Amino acid sequence: MSSIKLIVGLANPGSQYQDTRHNAGAWYVEELARAYNIPFKVESKFHGLFAKGLIGSEDIKLLIPSTFMNLSGKAVQAVANFYKIAPEEILVAHDELDIAPGTLKLKKGGGHGGHNGLRDTISKLGNNKEFIRLRVGIGHPGHKSQVTGYVLGKPSPDDRNAINLAIDEAVRETPTLLNGDWDIAVQRLHSVKTGAE
Repeated sequence: MSSIKLIVGLANPGSQYQDTRHNAGAWYVEELARAYNIPFKVESKFHGLFAKGLIGSEDIKLLIPSTFMNLSGKAVQAVANFYKIAPEEILVAHDELDIAPGTLKLKKGGGHGGHNGLRDTISKLGNNKEFIRLRVGIGHPGHKSQVTGYVLGKPSPDDRNAINLAIDEAVRETPTLLNGDWDIAVQRLHSVKTGAE
């Protein structure tokens, strides 16, 4: 399996979106940077916040696009081109409606499932879907018509707490993943249940 060289957290820019569910992917990358003491800086050529440092023994690049969600791929493409990183060496963390807050799913490849950030990333990577996704559960509002307001809204304190605990687990398991222990990482992350179910 190719080793992961770039970890991306999808988000909308600006303080008004910082605590909204759509930014759950960025919360993971921010936490990762904090845990490993890797400082972000604004990098205009990468259209985002960019950092590089060691996670375990691996040299990793971190990216939070500062474009809006539906243009996320522009930032991912810029970093991938500059550092010659293949799609299968990229992990994209994003919010996931189809799983409950406090749960995580790791998968390789697949479609965008209606997620605008994934849709743009796939298209900017030349329609290559082979990147890895860390899906951070935010739950579903129950009806399709409510999705936009829901993802751009803030989670309840209980949901946010469940999401934060799941992210802590994801941060703890990141070195396992980077070491290439895919099956172990999947097993551990998929058994995380921090929600109030």
